Order: sequence, then structure tokens, then C-alpha cells
Amino acid sequence: MTTVVSVLWRYTPLLLLAAAWEAVTRLHLISQNALPTLSSVIASLIRLMTDDLAHHTLVSVTRGATGLALAIVAGTAAGVLMAWYRPVRMVVNPFIQLLYPLPKSALIPLTIIWLGLGNSSKIALIFIGCLLPVVVSAFNAARGVDHLLVWSARSVGASDREILREIVIPAALPEILNGYRIALALCFILVVAGELIIANNGIGYLIGFLGEAGDYRGMFAGVLTISLIGFAADRLYVLAMNRLLVWRG
Repeated sequence: MTTVVSVLWRYTPLLLLAAAWEAVTRLHLISQNALPTLSSVIASLIRLMTDDLAHHTLVSVTRGATGLALAIVAGTAAGVLMAWYRPVRMVVNPFIQLLYPLPKSALIPLTIIWLGLGNSSKIALIFIGCLLPVVVSAFNAARGVDHLLVWSARSVGASDREILREIVIPAALPEILNGYRIALALCFILVVAGELIIANNGIGYLIGFLGEAGDYRGMFAGVLTISLIGFAADRLYVLAMNRLLVWRG
């Protein structure tokens, strides 16, 4: 009982937002064409769940998870190696500086031209967009490792590989994991952005299709679905990260 009360208290602002959403539309302070009532959106969500919402959701989650996983593997390796080896930093850093300020949605036409209209173009977009925060966080984390630890390891004959595995990566892990969390949020943004523009399945496609068809309740239901999935993914990630970093006290 105490846990339930604690959870409800923590998410009271969201409950108040839901109540305000329902109230402003019920009181006609905002047109229901612009903002349907929350209850009608939930009803549309239930209706879509009996249709093909699960399929579209699975497609979007698969695309997002694939692109994010590739970005985490490649970005972590690139960031740590940039911090550890100057030649790698000299080669990779200009590309990072070039891509970082670029709006990732601007890459959608290019990925379509290069990779076509299938899953590859969406996964590539997610990969590029999620790669940058992972690289930057891994680079900064690895560079910030206490040099005394590295020097002490070298003094007892540790190799570069052993220092990276036993000292640098564990010490840099908290900041690296924060970079993963930023990439996780970007992943959902890029999934929807890519599917909105050109796709024949996925949550983003469903949102655009229902909006063009005038089913605004269904459109908001799609937005609510991806929001809830993103929220749940972030909460689960934070829980896993806290367990992984329990040694920090």
C-alpha cells in the first residue's frame, strides 16, 4: 500500500495534466476538433488495439531497438577509442562536429535515396541520430577518468587493453549510461519522424494516416501510445541503470 501511494504521489503532476486535459475539452475551452477529450482518446486507443495497433507498435519498436543497439555498440567504441587514441580522434572528431548540429530530420530524404523506402532507411536515420550523443558521452567520460588510476595500472605492467577493460570503462560507465538515456529519447523521436514522412507501417505512419483521414481521436491515441511506450522504456532504463550502478552508493 505504501508503495502504491508513493508511486501515485510521484506521478501526481501527470494525473493533474490528464484531469486538466479532460476538463478543458469538456468545458469547451478548447475545441474537440483541436483536442479531443482524453476519455475519447482512450476509447479510440482501445478500438485500435483490437485492429492493428499491436502490429504497428511492434514494427516501430523493432526499428527503434535495432538502430539504437547499433548506435550504442558503435558509439561507445568510437567514443572510448577517440579519448584513448589521438589518431582515432583526429579522424572521427571532424565528422562528429559536422553532424552534431545538423537536424537529423534533414537526413530523411538522403537515407531514402541511399537505402530506399524499407526498414533500412529508418534504421539508418535512428542509428545516425542516436550515435552522436553516445559518442560524445563516451568520449567525455573516458577522458574524465582519473589519470592516477591509469598511471598506477601502467606502473604494475597493465596493457592498454587491460586498462580500458578494467579501469576506463568501469569508471566512465555512469556518464556513458546517461548518454544512452539521451539516445533512447531521441530514438522515439526519430522513429516517428521517419515513419511520418515515408512508411506504410509503424506508429508514425498510423498517426499520419489517421490525421489525414480526419480521425483525430485515433491520431491522438497513436501519439499517446508512443508517449506511453517511451515513458515506460525510460522508467525501465533508469531502474536498470540504478541497479547496475548500485556500487556508487
